[in-house]
Amino acid sequence: MEKLTIIKVGGKIVEEENTLKQLLERFSKIEGKKVLVHGGGRSATALATKLGIESKMVDGRRITDAETLKVVTMVYAGLVNKNIVANLQALGLNALGLTGADMNYMRSDKRPVKTVDYGYVGDVKEVNASLLADLISKDVVPVLAPLTHDKKGNLLNTNADTIAGEAAKALAQYFDVTLTYCFEKKGVLRDENDDDSVIAEINPQLFQEYVEKGIIQGGMIPKLENSFAAINAGVAKVVITKADELGNDSGTVITK
Repeated sequence: MEKLTIIKVGGKIVEEENTLKQLLERFSKIEGKKVLVHGGGRSATALATKLGIESKMVDGRRITDAETLKVVTMVYAGLVNKNIVANLQALGLNALGLTGADMNYMRSDKRPVKTVDYGYVGDVKEVNASLLADLISKDVVPVLAPLTHDKKGNLLNTNADTIAGEAAKALAQYFDVTLTYCFEKKGVLRDENDDDSVIAEINPQLFQEYVEKGIIQGGMIPKLENSFAAINAGVAKVVITKADELGNDSGTVITK
């Protein structure tokens, strides 16, 4: 099976010109087939503020009402996505920007209201990876924006980590997939105050131990749960690292 690297990047890395250029240069040097999944929440919040639309968050998750959905669509599928695509073309990669509605590659259901009404937020239900795999095999580099659709004409704001994980699982039947989550630390840390205390490898048993001891906590728990779900669905390797360490074989590797 051919190797495929799926990189998920978020936050200010893709929203600031200098860090974006550095990231894309590193990304362009990764050998073989590749896919980039991006966020863009800060830019969406900034534009919403300019338009007089209040951004509401619950536990770090955006409440997406009808007006906010317009903003995130403009920013994610437009500004951030096409900026990345243009920069990748400049580096000689034939990039194509997509939302889940394009080619119906990712369908979601609107998240049901329990204690919180998240609005137009999607929970992924179906990934049609064959057309994506076809594009990738033709040396197209998909750039996936964090939007899906419900097949009833509605776009849905969808967590970029989830999109990366679901795409990786679905593409694992066509490629030998490595999924890399880039964030602001060098990996999963043993001590959150020591940036060099990276845990090199985590398996399910160690994960339980680290959670019980409080070494792994907060937002890192769902990130790792998603990583194990990807491994269990056939993804060969999941790596958590820092964007400027891409291609350096560093970070935390998640294994069975």
